[in-house]
Amino acid sequence: MFVCAGVLFLVAPLEEALHVSSPLLWIFAIIVLFGCIAASLRNITLSTLVTLLVPKEKRANANGLVGTVSGIGFIITSVFSGLAIGLLGMGWTLVIAIGLMIVVLIDVLRIRIPEAAHTKKGTGASHKKVDIRGSIAAIIAVPGLFALLIFSTFNNLIGGVYMALLDPYGLTIFPVEIWGIIFGVAGTGFVVGGAIVAKWGLGKNPIKTLLWAVMLMGLIGALFTIREVWWVFVIGVWLYMAIVPVIEASEQTVIQQTVPYERQGRVFGFAQAFESAAAPITAFIIAPIAEWVIIPYANSPAGQESLRWLLGEGEARGIALVFLISGIIIIITAGLAFLTRSYRKLSMTYEAIVKS
Repeated sequence: MFVCAGVLFLVAPLEEALHVSSPLLWIFAIIVLFGCIAASLRNITLSTLVTLLVPKEKRANANGLVGTVSGIGFIITSVFSGLAIGLLGMGWTLVIAIGLMIVVLIDVLRIRIPEAAHTKKGTGASHKKVDIRGSIAAIIAVPGLFALLIFSTFNNLIGGVYMALLDPYGLTIFPVEIWGIIFGVAGTGFVVGGAIVAKWGLGKNPIKTLLWAVMLMGLIGALFTIREVWWVFVIGVWLYMAIVPVIEASEQTVIQQTVPYERQGRVFGFAQAFESAAAPITAFIIAPIAEWVIIPYANSPAGQESLRWLLGEGEARGIALVFLISGIIIIITAGLAFLTRSYRKLSMTYEAIVKS
């Protein structure tokens, strides 16, 4: 898909493709998006391999280590993508991306996983290429697991707000090259958060850890743009990213411990598809609302006067207002989740399986 995007970039008339109304621009974006969707298989594979290759008492730590490695990749990508696009342009950025993909492909082809020795025959696992019904049945079989996926989906729904507006906010403060570097530096939070999980695990109850982490994430998301001060924003982004590996490792560990191995790839795939679909939906909804309604109001004299006591002054107070409301919603939702029957059932199921 990236090669196709590169070919399109070479042959498309640049002046026409640069307009947001141009079909060529949207075709290019969709091709790149499909490439990214294909790349998401990596996360499903890694989560399943942790179950296959790591003893159950160390899986939380291994999931943290996966988060650390992913964080390192995130840092490199964030820094060099900003520099490449800012200094070299989209064409050379595509060339670099395709070249690195070829190197990775050659390396992956050399890896051998001893899956056959670990896979039991006669487990009743379906071998259909598409078996959504079976994946749902495997999720429902674990009391409270479907509720956890619903909660994660809702959390991602709110997270789509940050996905849509974080870059626009950052680019109001920094040039694109500097924002790429700062985003990469903030991405060290991924490494630190993953390293903490790798060292100390997730505690006796990863579901409780997940909910507390989500509440903390909501608090940070509500406050890191409360004033238009660049260092407060950067620290907030760093802390936000440090919590992400904790949340992801918590959910992965629960699935790894409660779902049979033969079903895990499909359950991870279903969960990722279910949850990942939420963020783009919110992004597509909130971005136009922010641009056409909230930001103009925040920049108007009446809006500036009404928001000054809460959000101070600055160019992006409208985005800050959206972040504040989104963070409060996350905190309330995670707090209410502690009171649900699904939380208690899933906690009891997880504890019983770990002790067995």
